[in-house]
Amino acid sequence: MSGQDWIDKDFYAVLGVSKDADAAAIKKAYRKKAKELHPDRHPDDPAAEDRFKAVGEAYSVLNDPEQRQQYDAIRAMGSGGARFSAGQGGASGAGFDDVFSAMFGGAGGRAGGFPGAGGGGANPDLDDILRMFNQGGGAGGPAGFSAGPRGGEDVTARTRITFRQAALGTEVTASVEGRSVTARIPAGVHDGQKIRLRGKGRPGQGGGPAGDLLLLLQVDPHPVWSMDGKNLRLTVPVAFDEAVLGTTLEVPLLDGGSVRMKVPAGTPSGRVLRARGKGLATSKGTGDLLVTLEVAVPSHIEGAAKQAVEDLRAALGDEDPRAGLAEAAAR
Repeated sequence: MSGQDWIDKDFYAVLGVSKDADAAAIKKAYRKKAKELHPDRHPDDPAAEDRFKAVGEAYSVLNDPEQRQQYDAIRAMGSGGARFSAGQGGASGAGFDDVFSAMFGGAGGRAGGFPGAGGGGANPDLDDILRMFNQGGGAGGPAGFSAGPRGGEDVTARTRITFRQAALGTEVTASVEGRSVTARIPAGVHDGQKIRLRGKGRPGQGGGPAGDLLLLLQVDPHPVWSMDGKNLRLTVPVAFDEAVLGTTLEVPLLDGGSVRMKVPAGTPSGRVLRARGKGLATSKGTGDLLVTLEVAVPSHIEGAAKQAVEDLRAALGDEDPRAGLAEAAAR
């Protein structure tokens, strides 16, 4: 794109947004226009591709804060390319001199102090102005006009890890746009969490920094363990007599050890016991182990065992575990 294109083309009109539109509005308008004007949706229209490219060209400038600022500044100098014509005399020459004098002082560059103007009485053309702004030009903008160093784009990649790797931390290698990237995954990450790796995205331009890699984690569920923040959860079955009379359990830990936990007599199914400091060891601290007790009821009993249960029923008499349920449900 030549320097004159920035005067001739109204990128705001191409996207259908106002000149004070914010970045979100510009992105929304671009996505809508790009979808509407995509050549695949207009196979019989030879001009569709040109309109689609025009939308992309407009977005590439307005989406970049530096290029947008420079674009606005150049277009603010005049209302069209005619105002910056290189011819002498007339209204267009005067218009350029007015703008130039206001910006740089002096006699509008006619004294020969303008870089590249060649001295004498000739007005510099638009590309001369752009080269002056950019001190010789470079990459990143239209011909003779550079936005300077530009940071690289961020890249998103997915990687799947096991529950144990997520809980204890691990190191993974992901394939990102044809290259391998190794990343350290901290302990305590969750399914759907993103890990940002600085400088691992696409390379920058003109000496700009590389973008970041956003690693989206997919954590496989575990048949026994689950995470609750930095706490670990585990369901442990207990026998009927253990729940009634009380017992001490040997509960496994995720790292391979175990912890002893006391079950008080008369413990109901669903009660949660807490082992402090036995959860996930994360950068934000160590969580607890939460053990949910599940009373295991035998599916079939006979003989002495059946008689014992019947004796228990008789001994409990009229005790009703559902007392008050109907009244509470009717409130």
